[in-house]
This record gives sequence, structure tokens and C-alpha cells, in this order.
Amino acid sequence: MNKAFEQGNLQDKELSFSDEEVKRWTPSRRDFLRILGAGAGAAALSPLSAFANSGGPGAGSLRSQLVQDERFWESVNRMFILNPNKTFMNIGTAGSMPKLTLDLFDEENRARAAESLSGYTNLLTQRTRVAPGFGVDPDELAFSANTSSGMCHAILGLDWKAGDVVVTTNHEHPGGDTPLAIAVARYGIEVSRVAMPVGNNQSAETYVDLFTQRISQLRAAGKRVRAMMWSSPTYKTGTMLPLVELMNVAKSHELISIVDGAHLPGMMALNYANLGMDFMSGAGHKWQCGPGSTGFLVIRNKIRASNPLPLPKWFPIHTSSFPTAAQTGVRTATSTFDVGSVVTSCGSLHTPMFNALVKACDIWDEIGRKKIETYDLTLSAYLKERITERWGVTRLYSPKDDPRLVSALTSFNPFHNPADVLDSAKSTAFVTRMLNDYPKGFVIRNVNVPVIGSERDHYVIRISTHLWHNASDIDRLVDAMWDLSKKMA
Repeated sequence: MNKAFEQGNLQDKELSFSDEEVKRWTPSRRDFLRILGAGAGAAALSPLSAFANSGGPGAGSLRSQLVQDERFWESVNRMFILNPNKTFMNIGTAGSMPKLTLDLFDEENRARAAESLSGYTNLLTQRTRVAPGFGVDPDELAFSANTSSGMCHAILGLDWKAGDVVVTTNHEHPGGDTPLAIAVARYGIEVSRVAMPVGNNQSAETYVDLFTQRISQLRAAGKRVRAMMWSSPTYKTGTMLPLVELMNVAKSHELISIVDGAHLPGMMALNYANLGMDFMSGAGHKWQCGPGSTGFLVIRNKIRASNPLPLPKWFPIHTSSFPTAAQTGVRTATSTFDVGSVVTSCGSLHTPMFNALVKACDIWDEIGRKKIETYDLTLSAYLKERITERWGVTRLYSPKDDPRLVSALTSFNPFHNPADVLDSAKSTAFVTRMLNDYPKGFVIRNVNVPVIGSERDHYVIRISTHLWHNASDIDRLVDAMWDLSKKMA
């Protein structure tokens, strides 16, 4: 393997393999090399995609697919400076910047200090580089501080009226729930929560039915339903509420669509213009592996076939740019303002931080976002099958068999005595001991989950699988969790 690539330099394309390795090449290996040579535009799905989340193959088939291209992902892994004495499986909370991103961040901070530079900019050049990877135009992509910041922009910028109803779920993150609570207190809106199912016994149609029934019930009662808000995926169970299907519900009922997509950037390869949601707020520091205090806010700013509804009346709430066209909050098919610039521009920005985020996005685009998505989801599918083998499918709080509902987050009950999932202290102790009691200790987390029919929350273990993991990491993790569950019985 070329040393430059091993050190994280994706611009060096001269990869070398032995003659024996060349004989064993598969189409997916060729795809990986072609991506490195031609960029994301050449990306095609590898054979992993045939297995990821299909519900068909067992753990053995999934493992063989992961091992097939293990050497490539080992090279990607060497782009990071992660502590080798730990196994980091909590990307849902925080990722890790690649070396190239760290180097750029350092260089730009030093240049900023040396030249006493300001950051008065709307980052149009940077947004123009990143926007194609999300399938939108630069005026529809804003850089934010994080997902929570973007959710505040989206929710609190709308022209709410007293009595407006937002239909959402009972598994939302405080990043979305808090601005909703502010809108309740300030404008008198109402929030109606759909109770989320957990486990594998669910499908995309489950959510279509739950949201459709709730909207119909509210309207039959004379309520003015105005918007839908949901997480894809949820931070509690990793359930990917189905974007296409729920967008169809929102459009058929002429509702504003607000998506907490904290975990989407860097994990999933999605075209947000084609999906058509009004707002999607995502993190830059999680799966996208950018610096902390960075995020993305996608705001629909064009009427397309994917969503022919009028653009919502919306005002910027945190900006130092307020153009004349924005002062009515009204955007039409023929008259819009640059919402991406307005949201991004707020005084002097820390440009090295956002340039480092752009560098991380460049790396993802060059590897291929679909490649990363496929690998992440295949790792997650393998983990779910290994959990099912040891503990049984009923221990999963995440779905595994409907490909429309899966993500790279996996939540489950690891305890020998299933009732121990109600014990928050025991759940926390499990997380602590997984880090401290095993070689290359595992960084995971627990999370409280409201469960239909249970008076108390369940405290489940949540695991993130990302591009620096491999099948052996999952095998070690499952063995350690199984061992610890018996010790804690």
C-alpha cells in the first residue's frame, strides 16, 4: 500500500497490490480504486449493497462481504489518529477528524493568527463545494453550529399562530424538542406526539399509518395541523423513520416538513432536493467527522416536482444579513432569497473551523458517500445479526429487516435478566465496564427509551458502526458484551 495513502493522503492515487491480491480482486475492489481515481462521480454500489439490510443473509454472509474489502477500509482507518487502546463506537455522539482535516484546521488557525484575519463572510465558496454532495444548490445549504442550532433556525423562524399543531414522536432529541417548547410558550402552538414502536417487528408502513391516523384524528377534532417533525434516524434506537414515505404523508396533507437529521451527514448518501423536505438539520461533528460546533441546515428554497407545495413563510432568527426580499418571509416559485447565506452569515465566523468541515466533506465525496453508507449499514447489519444469534431478536430495539428503517446505530438490551433494562444504574455500569474491563475497551453509550406499554423507560445500550470499524471489531464487541452480561447477571 502506498505510504502517502496510508498516511491519509487520498490525492495520491498510485495504490500497489501484490499479484496474488490482484487475482483475488472483486468488482467492489475495482470500484474502490476507481473512486480514488475518478472521485465520487464514478461511485457505484459494491456487492455489499446486495446484502446490507436486506433481511436475507445471516451473520456469516455479511461477515464475508465485510472481510472482502477489509484492506481498503484499513487504509481509510489510517487516516485517523484515534487512540489505539480504545475501540470508539459512539460516533452518534462524536466523530473524529481525519489527519488531513486536522492539518488544515491547524494551518488555517495559524494563518488567521499571523495575519489577524476576520471571518465576515457567508462562506459561499465553501457551501458551493459541499452542496452537490447533498444534492442541493448553495442557496439551500447553510452552515450552522450543530443540529440543535439548525433546528432552532427551522422551527423558530416559522410564522406560527396560536393553535397550530405539530405532529412529532415521543423519541425526539432535545435539539428539536426545545425549540418546539419555546414555540409552545411563545406562540401558543400545540404538539401531538406519536408513540414510537421499538424492535424488529415494524415496517415503513407502520409510520405512514401512525402519522396519517394522528393527522386525521386531529383534523376530525377541528385542530389545525400545520407541520410534521421527526428524526431520521432517532438517537434512541437508530430507527430511520422512512423519509420518502413520511414526505409523501406531509405533502398529501400539505404540511411543513422538519427533519432532525443529526446522524445523516457522513452516514447516509442522500439527495435532499429529491426528498423535498422543507428543513433538514444535521451535524458536522458526528458521522461527517468535522470539527465540533459545525452543522448543516438544508432549507428548501425551490419548488420542484419532489415537493410542489408553496415554500413556507419563514424568517431568519440568527443572522447579520437581512436582505429586502427576506423581510416579508414570503418566497415563491419566482421570488426567493438566498436563505443559505442569510443563515450562515452572523458576524465574524471561525472560518478555519468551517474550512476543516469542507475538507472532511471533500474526503467523503472522494471515497464515495454511497460506499461509506453501504459499509456502515453492512457493519450495522452484521452487528444486529450477531446480537440476534446470542440474545435473540426480541432484544433488539432497532429494526433490522426493513431496509427503509435501518441506520448505523444499533440499540439493544444486553442483560442476562431482561428486566434489568429498567435499571439505569446497571445500564450505566455496563457502559463503564465495557470500556474498563476489556482489551481495547469499547466506547459505547446507553440511552433511555420510552416503550409502549411500559410505565418506566428502558435503558438500552447504543452502538455506532462507522468506517474505521471492521467485522473483527464487532466480533470482539459481541463477545465482550456477552461475557459482561453473564458477569452482571
